[in-house]
Amino acid sequence: MREFSEQELVRRGKLEILKKKGIKPFGYRIDFDDNTKDLLERYKDITKEELISMNIKVKIAGRIMTKRGKGKVGFIHIQDKYGQIQLYIRQDEIGVDSYEIFSLGDIGDIIYVEGVLMRTDMGEISIKVNKYIHLSKALRPLPEKYHGLTDTEERFRRRYVDLIMNEDARRVAFLRPKIIRRIQKYLDDLGYVEVDTPVLETVLGGANARPFITHHNTLDINMYLRIATELPLKRLIVGGMDAVYEIGRLFRNEGMDKQHNPEFTTVELYKAHSDMEGMMEIAEGLFKTIAKELFNTYKFTWKGEEVDLEPKFKKAHMVDIIKNETGINFFDNYSFEDAKKLALEHNIEVEEHFGYGHIVNAFYEKYGEVVIKQPTFVYGHPIEVSPLAFKSEDPRFTERFELFIGGSEFANAFTELNDPIDQYERFESQVLEKDKGNEEATEMDIDYVEALEYGMPPAGGMGIGIDRLVMLFTNSETIREVILFPTMKKK
Repeated sequence: MREFSEQELVRRGKLEILKKKGIKPFGYRIDFDDNTKDLLERYKDITKEELISMNIKVKIAGRIMTKRGKGKVGFIHIQDKYGQIQLYIRQDEIGVDSYEIFSLGDIGDIIYVEGVLMRTDMGEISIKVNKYIHLSKALRPLPEKYHGLTDTEERFRRRYVDLIMNEDARRVAFLRPKIIRRIQKYLDDLGYVEVDTPVLETVLGGANARPFITHHNTLDINMYLRIATELPLKRLIVGGMDAVYEIGRLFRNEGMDKQHNPEFTTVELYKAHSDMEGMMEIAEGLFKTIAKELFNTYKFTWKGEEVDLEPKFKKAHMVDIIKNETGINFFDNYSFEDAKKLALEHNIEVEEHFGYGHIVNAFYEKYGEVVIKQPTFVYGHPIEVSPLAFKSEDPRFTERFELFIGGSEFANAFTELNDPIDQYERFESQVLEKDKGNEEATEMDIDYVEALEYGMPPAGGMGIGIDRLVMLFTNSETIREVILFPTMKKK
């Protein structure tokens, strides 16, 4: 049995006192309609005298965040999901018994009160309490108000405390679902249908990533937690659903850093008779719609710099970006050995499975990503790193783009490969890469090839990382700020 601190022992003593008084220390249901946001906004311009004459009755519940006073008068601030409001409590208003219950209250306790809205001599909107009910006892003390959880790791481990103490954490937590709802409305209005596809898959595909592997006992087979929703969604395009999207969790068994969590959320969408250019239009429209309708601005701070979403997003070919930064033009007909030599001269590691396109992509990742500050569609990815994208006129490259802002990728899109013969050959190349040690290569998906053989219309598709999207719009430095329960290493 763990040892209790002095404060915890005091709180447990008060718990027993409440029980002896017939008070349920962990409460019961209670109905009320008021909240701090509505009260503070609706009456912010009403004078002290006007509030007295209006006699506004209030019923509200919240957590005690501050407590002061002595004798027969006390002041506390309670906090609900929107914010805080002050309570003015007098023994002669609520009665001796209720005032004793109030006196037993600790910071962190949850209470319900009824009263009348007022403004103090200092001008603060408050509630003059005439009914006080204890609802739930906090047996652990909250961190100090002005320090909170100063250990960043502990903030994310104990998100419940972080949400109590950190106004910005609450702001992000409530903004995230609003952003997701706006994504849904944007796509719904364009005629897309939201669908669900399996999280457990028997064939690894849809992206280049290492999977989490589990085992299904009844079927006695290994299965993967999905790394992408792409292939099931494109099967629906084959089936004639025309325009579909899914917002869902993906799982990649890879490293963690400020922008990566093993479990994350994306929206993937696919549209028949569209292409890469069509996806650019949708991506730009979505970002601008969220900016204007939820934040009423196109300008945001991201990684310490201002990002402006209002101008037309730029477009740049990956090879041109590399040329601008290094002077190397990969449109030239370099041999693989020439490209490998250039890579080694530029301190780029050439792995065993690398082909020409892998080297081009590695050059971009080292020299190109970091220079992109404003929204830019980087297109023309090499075929070796784009096994599901349509070939460009130069068959070394594909009709694929990634949207980069401030050196970070926000979207990945293709003109979808709908040629089953070409797709089969691409899968074969991926299998060879896996045999050479590329753990992120996809597997042969015969069922998907067969689906394409029934005929898939020309199509465009795109995936957008929702966590990173929320990071941009909330100016969050790490993905852990925008995921309520991020993956953490064991203590």
